[in-house]
Amino acid sequence: MESGKQLGPPGPSSRGRLIFLLLFSLLFSALSGRARPQEPSLRRDDRVAKVKALYDAGEWEAVVQAVPESPDNPPRLQLYRGLSLAHLQRWVDAHRAFEAGVARNPKDARFLEELAGVEYKQKQFSRAKHHLHRALAFDPSDDYVDNFLASIYFLEGNLEAALTYWNRAGKPRLSDLSFRGATNLNPALLDGAFDFSRGSEWHRDQFLTTEGRVEGLNVCSQTRFNLAEQSDESFELTFDCTERNTWGASKWQWLASVFRGLPYQEIYPEFYNLNHAALNWVSLGRWDDQKRLIYSEVSAPLWNDPRWQYRIYVAGRNENWNLTGTFLPGTSAPTGLNLEKAVAGAELRSVVSGRWSWRTGLEYSSRRMRDVNGISLQATAFLTGGSAITYRARVERSLLRVPERRLTLDSNVTGEVGTFFERPLGRYSRIGGDLRSTWFPRARGDDYEMEGRLRAGRTFGRVPFDELFMLGFDRDNDL
Repeated sequence: MESGKQLGPPGPSSRGRLIFLLLFSLLFSALSGRARPQEPSLRRDDRVAKVKALYDAGEWEAVVQAVPESPDNPPRLQLYRGLSLAHLQRWVDAHRAFEAGVARNPKDARFLEELAGVEYKQKQFSRAKHHLHRALAFDPSDDYVDNFLASIYFLEGNLEAALTYWNRAGKPRLSDLSFRGATNLNPALLDGAFDFSRGSEWHRDQFLTTEGRVEGLNVCSQTRFNLAEQSDESFELTFDCTERNTWGASKWQWLASVFRGLPYQEIYPEFYNLNHAALNWVSLGRWDDQKRLIYSEVSAPLWNDPRWQYRIYVAGRNENWNLTGTFLPGTSAPTGLNLEKAVAGAELRSVVSGRWSWRTGLEYSSRRMRDVNGISLQATAFLTGGSAITYRARVERSLLRVPERRLTLDSNVTGEVGTFFERPLGRYSRIGGDLRSTWFPRARGDDYEMEGRLRAGRTFGRVPFDELFMLGFDRDNDL
């Protein structure tokens, strides 16, 4: 039935339903649009899970097939591909996979670490270290990288650099110490030279201190420190020493050493480790008509303590000096003299640490100038004969050590105060400084070495002729 009534215009209720339907449609469209982009992400996560399962099962070839080479590979899949190729020892492909990962994810240190592993397997230690240092820039506290770097430096024979990175990871913890080669040296003396504690971490500075003390004993011609890891992750330290015995390896070797200076009219009688106490007697004799020399020196640890060493020495010289052009530059008139000098002195040295040491000593000297010819009146004061007593002190300090580059910068400062007992000379003093830089350009070995040196000094008062600074190219002169 029809009511006969006409439909009126839509009211508030119908407009509300229309707005609700419109909002619902917009919301449904938004949700649908938001769900669609998630579908590839879900598929990607599922793919990563499947590849991880294959990798964990050791199915390296299946991982490589599941993750073909592509610029669109996500970081985790690219990493699994590179790792699987490495397990298959396909080093070139693995290298390319990790390099691609680094290029697309430059801040992801995992690719740099694995790239270093590939270089390490191919014995490319320099490249491996380069990648590991880049990885440390992103995470300086990464113990894995520190241990990896330490292992490479250790294999290269660079123990100082190895300890630098092992110490960052709290290693190495020493369990024991053994000696090889130093069989004729008092074991207690050698043991006292080592700065370490069993069960504790061995620090780089302790190694440098030990090295300095062993060097001060002057018993080993060559040394090597070796670390062997134990099952409990501790390390056993082994010290290898090529020992200087009293007669060397044999009497024939000793004789060869004594007469090694025959081309220069010199002999070197030397006796090491006398009485098994690091007591060394070193001497030199020269019969050159122009520069005769006799020198003898005895050195040993003080109170059987390797931290302290004493040295007692005597020397006698008879030398002819050509001083043409020295006091009167530009003059060709023959100038020269004969110098006779006798010296006796004693010195005490302390190895405080691997970075610095000091020494102090007293010296008595007596000289006589003869056959003086052509010396100007202004210079005659320097040529006064007589005796003097001198006090010397020296401090040696390591300013810079870059063990990764095998670069060092060392310094020393020397001061000297003396009294000459003949007029017109009297009290005098000297001060000198020395900077020495040493660099071994190769990662291992010492076939090539570059050295730079800067020295400066000054005298105060009237200094005896033989105490002046000298420049020249003579075996007796280190300038």
